[in-house]
Amino acid sequence: MATDPWTVYGETLGSRLFLGTARYPSPKVMADAVQASGAEVLTVGMRRQAPSEVGGGSIWERIAGLGRRILPNTAGCHTATEAVTLAEMAREIFGTDWIKLEVTGDDYNLQPDPYGLIDATAQLVERGFKVFPYSTEDLVVCTRLRDLGCEIVMPWGSPIGTGKGLLNPYALETLRARLPDVSLVVDAGIGLPSHAARAMELGFDGVLLNTAVARADDPVEMASAFAHAVRAGRIAHRAGAMAQSETAEPSTPVVGTPFWHDRRA
Repeated sequence: MATDPWTVYGETLGSRLFLGTARYPSPKVMADAVQASGAEVLTVGMRRQAPSEVGGGSIWERIAGLGRRILPNTAGCHTATEAVTLAEMAREIFGTDWIKLEVTGDDYNLQPDPYGLIDATAQLVERGFKVFPYSTEDLVVCTRLRDLGCEIVMPWGSPIGTGKGLLNPYALETLRARLPDVSLVVDAGIGLPSHAARAMELGFDGVLLNTAVARADDPVEMASAFAHAVRAGRIAHRAGAMAQSETAEPSTPVVGTPFWHDRRA
């Protein structure tokens, strides 16, 4: 396949798979999974991930040592104030103005709070952050985030950690059609490589996942599977799918087709 790079906030990336760094059986498994995935951007939870391991150094330092682009996130924040404060901390620790913005509005399904998300986005953009907002698939919310200056928006496929895949493909297709100049990455709910491939077939620019790899029986093999699925979905989107039909149509006409012969002869 020819290279298919894309640009995110002025930086060119070759991989369209973003990978989370939490919940792996061990730091080594995480590092091996990152290598197998080919991911160039790794997310780091500033609140939910312990900053140090028993008997080891800083887990954040271990992640930074993998040589990938770090995308800190504000998972676990319930207000815009919390999220902005944590983003400032992340910028100081990792030396990056990239921030995956999460503001949780409901503890049952961890649904993003659209009001807090928009408020925090406005504040962070003004402070010079390059915001990667995690939202639902709501078109109005995603449009507002675009209007605030976000070059990328990250709608969920389904609630985080559920592995249910794309619960509302229609809404995701609508987002892609209505926001053609915004990079769209499906974030959360992906459970299988086929889910990731489907998101890419819809024209999304990338996929972000964590639990589907970290909690697999073999995280390294699963990371490799997702890497292939994301590439396959992207190639399929570029190739253009056949139009669906309500009636059957033979793929090989009988008359005038090479290799057809009369079995009665």
